[in-house]
Amino acid sequence: MLLLGAVALFEPVNGYQIRRELMSWQVDQWANINPGSIYHALTSLTEKGHLTRHDLVDNGRTVAVYEISTSGRAELERLVTRSLQAVDVYNGVSFYAAFSLVPLLERPAVIQHLSVRLKTLERTIKELDAAVRVNARMVPPHTVAALHLQLDKLRSERAWLVEVLDDVRSGKLFFAGDAPDWAPAADDPGWQMDADRKRYREMLRG
Repeated sequence: MLLLGAVALFEPVNGYQIRRELMSWQVDQWANINPGSIYHALTSLTEKGHLTRHDLVDNGRTVAVYEISTSGRAELERLVTRSLQAVDVYNGVSFYAAFSLVPLLERPAVIQHLSVRLKTLERTIKELDAAVRVNARMVPPHTVAALHLQLDKLRSERAWLVEVLDDVRSGKLFFAGDAPDWAPAADDPGWQMDADRKRYREMLRG
């Protein structure tokens, strides 16, 4: 999901740029993505038809440049929707990954997905709280303490999600179709990637 999303965000983009961008997100630490596996994953997604590869000659060297395909967009939408809406009590990696890609979505879709998640969170908190109360005397105390930790995390996420939904509705966050009111620092490598993207587009049109 992250790789498809990164290509969709920055296309047309070369493999080195995708690797550098994902590493700046520290995905090797929270998403268990091995930096060395990214090029192989790009090849695999291309073979599946989710990405389109263009071999361009840029400044005298051949560069593999990627764009997301129609099937890739459909797969990305499916993965992001599922990960935004579903609540995994013990592993939030899929949600973190999907939330990092919400600028690809339009505002109404983000509101819909996060509203579904909020309802699921509230139901999950209620069910887990009831289970803890019922089983408190039948499991070891340290297990009860661990379950209370999970409940506290879920309640914290619920409070955070309510605030985020308010920000989404009020326009504080930008999404597909919006004019971003944020830009990276002047020395950010993203500016070079943006310049390369414009050049790649011209080459692909030519």
